[in-house]
Amino acid sequence: MNLNKIEYDLIHEVKLNSIEAKMFLLLTTKGKMNTTQIAQELGLALDDAAKTAKNLVTLGGFIDMSETEFEAMHPRFTAVNMYRKMCNRENVEFKKNLIVDNIGVALEIYYDRARTK
Repeated sequence: MNLNKIEYDLIHEVKLNSIEAKMFLLLTTKGKMNTTQIAQELGLALDDAAKTAKNLVTLGGFIDMSETEFEAMHPRFTAVNMYRKMCNRENVEFKKNLIVDNIGVALEIYYDRARTK
C-alpha cells in the first residue's frame, strides 16, 4: 500500500482532513518533530501546524511530548483509535473496518524504520 492510498483512506475512512492526514503520515514515517519542523515539511504557517498537531492529539493520533513537540503513536493502535473516536463523533456504530486495520499494518514498517535509525 503506498502512502497516497493511505492518505486517501485516512481522509475517507477516519475522516481526517487533508492536512491532518499529511501530518499524521509525516510523523508516523519520520518520527518526533516540533511544530517548526512540521510547518517547514508541510509548508504551513507555524500557528496552523501547532493547531493541527494539537487537534491530532485530541483525535487520538499524536501524543504531545511538550507544548511544541509531537509524536505519533504506533499505527496499529492509532488507526483504530482514531477510527473509534470518529465513530463516536459521527454517532456511527464502531465495528471492525479492514481498511482502517490495513492502514496500521501498512504504516508499521515506516513507523519502525523511523525509530530505529
